[in-house]
Amino acid sequence: MNDSATPRMQWSQLLSPLRFGETQARLALDLGRTPFHKDYDRIIFSSAFRRLNRKTQVHPLTENDHLHSRLTHSLEVGCVGRSLGTMVGAAIAGRLPNGMDASDLGAVVQAACLAHDIGNPPYGHSGEDAIRHWFMEDKHQHLLEGLSDHQKHDLMTFEGNAQGLRLVTQVEYNRFKGGMRLTYATLGSFLKYPWSVEEVIQGRAKKFGCYQSELPILREVAGALGLLKRGEDRWCRHPLVYLVEAADDICYGLIDLEDGVEVGLLRYQEVEDLLAPLLEDQWEQVSEDIANEDGDRRKLQVLRGYAMEVMVQAVSASFIRNEQALLAGTLEGDIIQHCPAAVKHAVASAKQLARERIFRDGRKLTIEIGAYSTLGTLLEAFLTAARECATEKRSTFRNARLLELMGGSAPQPDWSLYDSYMRTLDFISGMTDSYAASLAKQFAGYRPPSTM
Repeated sequence: MNDSATPRMQWSQLLSPLRFGETQARLALDLGRTPFHKDYDRIIFSSAFRRLNRKTQVHPLTENDHLHSRLTHSLEVGCVGRSLGTMVGAAIAGRLPNGMDASDLGAVVQAACLAHDIGNPPYGHSGEDAIRHWFMEDKHQHLLEGLSDHQKHDLMTFEGNAQGLRLVTQVEYNRFKGGMRLTYATLGSFLKYPWSVEEVIQGRAKKFGCYQSELPILREVAGALGLLKRGEDRWCRHPLVYLVEAADDICYGLIDLEDGVEVGLLRYQEVEDLLAPLLEDQWEQVSEDIANEDGDRRKLQVLRGYAMEVMVQAVSASFIRNEQALLAGTLEGDIIQHCPAAVKHAVASAKQLARERIFRDGRKLTIEIGAYSTLGTLLEAFLTAARECATEKRSTFRNARLLELMGGSAPQPDWSLYDSYMRTLDFISGMTDSYAASLAKQFAGYRPPSTM
């Protein structure tokens, strides 16, 4: 086999600084601020990103200020992603496009990391499942009449990743005129699953990254970046997606354990025992630093810092070793699977411990079950109003009031039923946990206490 004949993506195209949604290329550089640093700014200043502060990471509706929200998690993932991108950028400096350096690659990965959870609905993954469950219930099937099969599956398989693409390219900033207008490089690095729901329908994937409404956008992004096509509306991943994914795995693997100790679901010693093999070569220094700290929280911070450093070094080295497979779109599994055994074991063990001891916590489960009722109440109200507007071209007094609550997301009589539903999901999925709970209570007849 002639390996040189294997099609490969090119860094010169993969790192395109051109922006989606701009009618003409504008590459004028601000002093010390490249297009990729601007992507970071656009994401971090967005209202959608700010709302992540009140969205569940692991522990919903918590009052403990030390626990992570989606916002703090995303910021930490961005920090790890920047380190990974910068290290890789330094190693492949000779293959980067002219005028681009290692810090630019770090900025691309960091921006994509910041946005990786931006499409998550209230209550995190439980919220995703609650929306899917609601659409799949027999009593709601009449609401799907008039949609194509793929449009129905978009709703019944509601996916935070696909919602994220919709948000950054359509909803936020320039509404349905390019959205945040991010660079193609950042959008490609963000696209964890560059295919539509068809891959889920056919059983070839468990998740997808693009609704029917954004298929033209996915095609444009894939074409601009030179992503290798793997089927009808399916492309291989941008290589930098693997760094975004690894940064996410490192952070939630370690931070879930840290939060678990904070709320008393884990003991500090359990976390130390899990991470000690990863730090075997420097354990004398690690244990000395831990001994100088008072309290489990400070000890965990020391332990986490050392563990992250080892993992970041291992992941960046693994990426560089597998660069050609990544460019050919042939790498099997995620990048952590190609790291040394100690790293793979630490990440896998951290995830397993979290599943067994943290995700099954009674209070957490109770609130997550309540998410089905909360989101069900909102979906019933707003989607019924959206359907009436789309099919009857008018609204009852009650439904007109509901549409007014939706502001700029409110469906219009001349929109299709599918577009009306998607705009409604934009509104509901954009809610914070607390706002969703408060609004559902009010819809059920809740009255705020009197201030008199």
